[in-house]
Amino acid sequence: MSLLNIGVSCCCCLVLISCHYYQPISTSIGFAVVGYQLVDHLIPSTSQHFIKRGLHGKDLSKLNKPIIPETIGIIPSIVYIFILIIIIPFIFRNDSSTSFNINKLGLYLSCLLSLLCMIILGLIDDLFDIRWRHKFFLPFIASIPLLVVYYIDYSLTSILIPKFITQIWGSDSNSIDLGWVYYIYMGSISIFCPNSINILAGINGLEVGQTIIIGLLLLINDFYYLSIGNSTDLSYNIHSFSSCLLIPFMGVALSLFKYNKYPSKVFVGDTWCYFSGMVFAVVGISGHFAKTLMLFFIPQLFNFIYSIPQLFGLIPCPRHRLPKFNELDGLLYNSYTEYDKKPLKKCYYKIFTLLEKFKLIKLVKKDDLIVKSSNLTLINLILIWTGPVREDQLCYTIMLLQFLIGFIMLILRHTIVPILFGFDNSWNMLNRH
Repeated sequence: MSLLNIGVSCCCCLVLISCHYYQPISTSIGFAVVGYQLVDHLIPSTSQHFIKRGLHGKDLSKLNKPIIPETIGIIPSIVYIFILIIIIPFIFRNDSSTSFNINKLGLYLSCLLSLLCMIILGLIDDLFDIRWRHKFFLPFIASIPLLVVYYIDYSLTSILIPKFITQIWGSDSNSIDLGWVYYIYMGSISIFCPNSINILAGINGLEVGQTIIIGLLLLINDFYYLSIGNSTDLSYNIHSFSSCLLIPFMGVALSLFKYNKYPSKVFVGDTWCYFSGMVFAVVGISGHFAKTLMLFFIPQLFNFIYSIPQLFGLIPCPRHRLPKFNELDGLLYNSYTEYDKKPLKKCYYKIFTLLEKFKLIKLVKKDDLIVKSSNLTLINLILIWTGPVREDQLCYTIMLLQFLIGFIMLILRHTIVPILFGFDNSWNMLNRH
């Protein structure tokens, strides 16, 4: 039945490719459907082979602690790369006004190469369990091909800043040229996106779910520009290019989510977290809208800042900061870090007490001493606010929070922010309407 679905999807793909007006977009939609069906067929067909090779883990939030195949994120990642290769002759042509110019192929291939590097490095992490201090910079290594091609072909290193800031030093320009610092900035984006997704993980469906929401928000932003412009606009071309990278990604991600959501049949592994984060990084870097990209990563950014005391060793950090599963009621409770071996320093007492008053942390005291504090993750923080919930409810709550914050930021991005910056790419498009 799955092979029949793939065949039907291929036919639909051919029909969409024949649509000439939005050829890159329609082609991407067609191949996204094929990607969905391929992943949907490959995951159940190959899962047991992963277990036989020792790539498996226990689902600690289930009664029987079932054995689940791990590192399954490699399957949609490879399918996505395969689609990006196959799609090239359909979206790059010199003789068509509806396709991308062949001059943009170098940038496209550099994105492809960076994603391939990230898949390999992510798989190495899954196989050899690299320590955090060593794997933190892996995404930067993977981004080098994209940054090199960007330097050769574009070398655009200026960014927009609010107009009131430029007026302080009497400049009429609303941009500033960062020079070589811009590449450090882009490298930081490539490091943050994959690692932030990897940190906000640990419950069924969340690793994939958050990437689906971020991808959806980016596509909404892309389609806004596509709806008000035409193929002669630079912004139209940029966001059309972005859409062609994101639409096939959404296809494979939705298929993976089908198996990773509660109750999870597969674990995605670090490969998916790094790969999906790098997809967003290359989209933001190649499209020169990294600041907009970061607006959709606010929950991940908050989770990273909130986790800093544990990530940097200021307080004890257990290897897994997962919520605690209660076998009696089947609900998840916030987990704790304990201070029995290494007492909490007195200088943190006032800070922790203040955070507890604002319900930003949960403390367990004994004889006026803090013996436990909740692990500093967004997942545990939401459990402090909501109380014990089922795993799927927790996942969908975080996904909803991600979407609401991102959508509000998107509205602000196209209303308040352009006024502060004194310019927006969409203004030139809207002037014609």
